[in-house]
Amino acid sequence: MKRVLVVDDDPTVSEVVAGYLDRAGFTVDVAADGPTAVARASARPPDLVVLDLMLPGMDGLEVCRRIRTTGPLPVIMLTARGDEEDRILGLEVGADDYVTKPFSPRELVLRVESVLRRAGAAASARAEIAEPWLRSGPLALDPTARRATRGGSELSLTIREFDLLEFFIRHPGQATSREQLMQRVWGWEFGDLSTVTVHVRRLREKVEEDPARPLLISTVWGVGYRFDPPPAHETEPGHGQ
Repeated sequence: MKRVLVVDDDPTVSEVVAGYLDRAGFTVDVAADGPTAVARASARPPDLVVLDLMLPGMDGLEVCRRIRTTGPLPVIMLTARGDEEDRILGLEVGADDYVTKPFSPRELVLRVESVLRRAGAAASARAEIAEPWLRSGPLALDPTARRATRGGSELSLTIREFDLLEFFIRHPGQATSREQLMQRVWGWEFGDLSTVTVHVRRLREKVEEDPARPLLISTVWGVGYRFDPPPAHETEPGHGQ
């Protein structure tokens, strides 16, 4: 069974979340503060971490940074407020998703299953025959190794950011709504559409020359987003030859 580490200093939240995850078939470990979470994740790495942003001893952002230093461990961040800055900070340090309190425990379980499904698909792909690199101007993606580069420099992308960029490169010139992106990239039929908005913003900051004036990922007002391939002469050197 997949192991999930739940990190929250509110025992009621931890108990409810752990109960729902247990009934969904997960093995659950619980930590009430940052240092304990880091120690447990180091001693026995879980398959996913549900991590509260506000923790005693060490906040969730620092916990996320530390547990992600050894590898791409999936993280879902819990935030007490709907403040967009909190969500951006969580995504910036490597969280793959976030849920705003108060939240539905059933929805959280669906989020956990979705993130683990994506991570599992990535691992399976690495074990199979290598796919060719995807290229678009200075961008190159290796779907098998889950690597992405821009102008030859490695991009540090979360699971969701990689999936989002891969979708865009595979569907150039196609206007896609946030609802469609949530269904096709996240695999959700429902959810907070600002999740898509924040991920697009973070992705732009990593792939655009000027994120304030995006040329690759354009906003199509009233529709959603469109990936516009750069001119053919802007190529990515040196990879996948």
